[in-house]
Amino acid sequence: MITAESPVKFDRKKQKDEVLLMLYKNILTPRMIEEKMLLLLRQGRIAKWFSGIGQEAISVGVASALEPDEYILPMHRNLGVFTTRGIPFNRLFSQFQGKPSGFTQGRDRSFHFGTQDYKIVGMISHLGPQMGVADGIALANVLRADKKVTVVFSGDGGASEGDFHESINTAAVWNLPVIFVIENNGYGLSTPSNEQFRCQSFADKAIGYGIEGVTVDGNNVLKVYETVKQLAERMRTDPRPVLLECVTFRMRGHEEASGTKYVPKSLFDQWGKKDPVSTFENYLIKEGVLTDDSIEQLRGEIKKKIEDGLELAFAEQLPPPDTQKELAELYKPIAIADTKPTQGATTSMRLIDAISNGLRLAMEKHLNLVLMGQDIAEYGGVFKITEGFVEAFGKGRVRNTPLCESAILGAGFGLSINGMKAMVEMQFADFVSEGMTQIVNNLAKSHYRWGQHADVVVRMPTGAAVAAGPFHSQSNEAWFFKTPGLKIAYPAFPSDAKGLLLSAFEDPNPVMFFEHKALYRSISEDVPNDYYTIPFGKANLLKQGNDLTIVSYGLGVHWALEALAELPELSADLIDLRTLAPLDTETIYASVRKTGKVFVLHEDTLTGGIGGEIAALITEHCFEYLDAPVMREGSLDTPVPMNADLEHNFLPKERFKEKLKRLMVY
Repeated sequence: MITAESPVKFDRKKQKDEVLLMLYKNILTPRMIEEKMLLLLRQGRIAKWFSGIGQEAISVGVASALEPDEYILPMHRNLGVFTTRGIPFNRLFSQFQGKPSGFTQGRDRSFHFGTQDYKIVGMISHLGPQMGVADGIALANVLRADKKVTVVFSGDGGASEGDFHESINTAAVWNLPVIFVIENNGYGLSTPSNEQFRCQSFADKAIGYGIEGVTVDGNNVLKVYETVKQLAERMRTDPRPVLLECVTFRMRGHEEASGTKYVPKSLFDQWGKKDPVSTFENYLIKEGVLTDDSIEQLRGEIKKKIEDGLELAFAEQLPPPDTQKELAELYKPIAIADTKPTQGATTSMRLIDAISNGLRLAMEKHLNLVLMGQDIAEYGGVFKITEGFVEAFGKGRVRNTPLCESAILGAGFGLSINGMKAMVEMQFADFVSEGMTQIVNNLAKSHYRWGQHADVVVRMPTGAAVAAGPFHSQSNEAWFFKTPGLKIAYPAFPSDAKGLLLSAFEDPNPVMFFEHKALYRSISEDVPNDYYTIPFGKANLLKQGNDLTIVSYGLGVHWALEALAELPELSADLIDLRTLAPLDTETIYASVRKTGKVFVLHEDTLTGGIGGEIAALITEHCFEYLDAPVMREGSLDTPVPMNADLEHNFLPKERFKEKLKRLMVY
């Protein structure tokens, strides 16, 4: 067992001087940058710093052992990953200062960035979700037989998160070549390890997943390097995950402002004797690999690079605010045409058939598309949408998943990072709450933050009217409507479902695709057999009239059609939005300016529903054309009841009809 009292024991074995010198340069570089950053922090020239002093051997040993084109997913204390990968210092320093030459153009801080040029994936503050992303990157490598490994970092504190379990379990089940590096530095911010977990070591946890667990001295750069190099060589030809615990100690605060008063001074004294830079330096001097002169020369070279990089970074101007640029870079630019079928043949399809047909055509066109979800393989999914897909496309591309929404959504993002496309099926839209962090913080923000698109479609069987109760019937599209960076489709008809789904797979940005369960088998339509797309942000004017405008989507469209059939005297425009983000406000405004009255209807609960936002937009932009208040209706502000009569009362269908009659005569 490695403790504060355990001495750092180096053994060069057959390593050549060149390797030892490479490791020394690589570990000295982040230490010297850190020392400079702490000085600049005291001078007020940088705003915040997460120090990795005392832990450099892990980052450097890992990054030095991998091939340059193998992905690394680092954390706060892994400056050595960035420097070992050769990122220019001026760009690193610009990133720390929020300058344009940084990797996020001032939109995120410190190490919250990624770069495809150096195969580094930017972290988010939630820590654990990185591990699921690593699974997806590794899965892409396995499917392409690339013979590469992926490394993802976590601290001992972050390893308490559910993503730790989900991601390692998924990697184990799928035999993914991921090295999960746990930097066990004894504290999660101020919480000591004995308040985080009971195991003696993280290697013990590996047993529960049926994978290999290895513990090394995280202050021994040579041991970390050799261990990772050996593991990676085996894993490239024999894909499987490994849990690598690196025992170390954090010599500074969680970040500089938090201090270290909660840590016994004796620990600093003991671990200070195991400093990874000075102990390795002393060893190399004894081995005759280093001399005082060579150390001084190397320090001088690194210092000059640091000063030159800082000079460039400090001279750079902060990015000027540009609203149009900010909005334009939320998504990866894409123009999807309104593609018509090349052949005229049609087949009568239910909504469920049209979605299945669209999925099949997307799989045939996009050979890098992977489908993931619970029970979607041989079983065909709970709604049988992917029935027969395994036989057509193989288990590599049609994948049953463990019960772990967060890890699988993260894996979808990882597939996208590594050049593939992903579809993740939520068995029921209600279950997406288990993966909210991945959707609203990773998928939605990645392009805006560091230019990495998330080519992921999340299919969401949604809605009530099937007596399924509070946990299988929610309409939760509003959860995502307010999150910039996501696109949302919600078709009401089979032909729209197919065309919008095919557009979703053409789009490199994250799409939430809602499919109403009550419509799956209850409506049919002649749908073109061929491939076609329907552009997002283009509503469908289903009916035209002059008395008033009805705006709806999903099942609400069918309620509106039924109401209009019962009220033949009412001449109304009926707008089926089809997509909620982007929202076709042009079609809405044009209709309202014509009719002067408007009703917004949706199945979601009334309070906080999308209807409130649409009503506000209409009031703001069309007020002078209105002849009546903007009216809206939604479901009761309660959970969805299971009893059919209670559910009928919960839904807005009958209240909408009564309120519509009042609007007619207003």
